[in-house]
Amino acid sequence: MTSQDTDINPLLLERQVCFALAVANRSVLRIYRRLLEPLGLTHPQYLVMLALWESEPMAVKDIGAALQLDSATLSPLLKRLETAELIVRCRRGDDERNVDVALTEAGRALREKALTIPGSVVDALGVEVTDLEELHRALTRVNSAAVAAVGGHSAKG
Repeated sequence: MTSQDTDINPLLLERQVCFALAVANRSVLRIYRRLLEPLGLTHPQYLVMLALWESEPMAVKDIGAALQLDSATLSPLLKRLETAELIVRCRRGDDERNVDVALTEAGRALREKALTIPGSVVDALGVEVTDLEELHRALTRVNSAAVAAVGGHSAKG
């Protein structure tokens, strides 16, 4: 294969944005998995906890919106976190259909242990923070464009 073939072949694996995103996702999540295992969390559970550490209590639907997860994906995550006694779910008195999620004392205490995770990820990647911040901005733009391209539906729908 010549360099000219590389320049004009739109189907080369190495040119696919989806492939680069998928490989980066798997690689970065392996780092998170190793760091989160001692905390007893999976990466999706960590994301739920991050949302709750930011603001609690939260309605289940608001957690789903924040994480762009549908209820079929979110419900088992919440069940496992509740079984681990990190969260509690309770129905609202004014509307039984709405469920709020709050942290337990153990869930709040876990935040202190998790404070080292972001820095440890940066260290493990060996990439400058400014590069990661630019990557985050670029991925946010890509996600917004992708959501718009599918008619405004996020990963939830």
